[in-house]
Amino acid sequence: NDHALPPSNIESAEMVKALREFSNKHEIKHFYLHDGIKHYVLPMHGLLRPSIVVVATDSHTNTMGAFGAFAASLGPTEMAVVFKKGEIWLRVPENIKFEVEGKFQPMTMAKDLGLKILNMIGTTAGIYKAIEFAGPTVREMSLDGRMVLCNLSTEMGAKNGIVEPDEKVVNYLKGRCNKSFELLKSDHDAEYAKVYKIDVKELDPQVALPYLPTNIKPVSEVEGTEIDQAFIGTCTGGSLEDLRVAANILEGRKTRPNVRIIVIPASREILARALDEGLISVLNEAGAVICNPNCGPCAGMHEGVLASKEVMISTQSRNFRGRAGHYTSRIYLASPATVAASALDGKITDPRKYM
Repeated sequence: NDHALPPSNIESAEMVKALREFSNKHEIKHFYLHDGIKHYVLPMHGLLRPSIVVVATDSHTNTMGAFGAFAASLGPTEMAVVFKKGEIWLRVPENIKFEVEGKFQPMTMAKDLGLKILNMIGTTAGIYKAIEFAGPTVREMSLDGRMVLCNLSTEMGAKNGIVEPDEKVVNYLKGRCNKSFELLKSDHDAEYAKVYKIDVKELDPQVALPYLPTNIKPVSEVEGTEIDQAFIGTCTGGSLEDLRVAANILEGRKTRPNVRIIVIPASREILARALDEGLISVLNEAGAVICNPNCGPCAGMHEGVLASKEVMISTQSRNFRGRAGHYTSRIYLASPATVAASALDGKITDPRKYM
């Protein structure tokens, strides 16, 4: 379970023990207990590819739509049926399309775009719909950026999020996936329930205020809010690209001594590459605590739990009341750039200050 490794309490330890025993008993070949967050681990091991259907008991399974797969979450009972029968009943969803164009401002990231879209349509407009992210800006995005957008489709209520697969997907899977696949794309005359057009050239860094990921304002409207903790990690902030951005801001600087900054790479592979590139050293020198790959504070089950009335700015995807600790704590959501800049100042800060 990527939310509880290593286990932080007896209940989690018993659950991990049961998973390990089940895997051994049934000789499950692909059992990756300590490799990181599943949305990164599956493509890392070549178990994800375009055109397939992927289901898992994690609400952010949508993340893997960045590879052109139909990736959706199920409840535990439904998942048991999948294990038993190898199939599941799904209704074909209507599609909502976001056509994105323009060039991002410096220090503005895919997370800012995802938050802006959330602010536009809210948490219910996408219920049982497929949300397709398209346009020249999305085509220029890295797979890391596309994963953030698909992940946040969950917060829009979507059944799945998806990006048309292209050569970036093919190149990533080379040497990882030994199965053939098809690069399925939308028909030129495909019908959509709604089409939105967005130009990101005027998009400022965005921040989601407590206690909803749709409660969003430009960073300028919340600058100066004092923080106790800054967190960079999870499936919307723990990629190699995210760590590079954070390290670029933090290099040669020190975070405020009264602010805890926690960094959790999304997978073992990302951690290894970050070590090779010297990013971990930079983050450590700046004052960050580096933890093993897992979901961390995102679910309040591991490192970085908040005390009463504490404030955290985080790259995670949810900021519900009590999500990462005490019921009176507050979580602000932002990009890795905004979180890193805020850790330096001890308060929510526009990252463009550190360009």
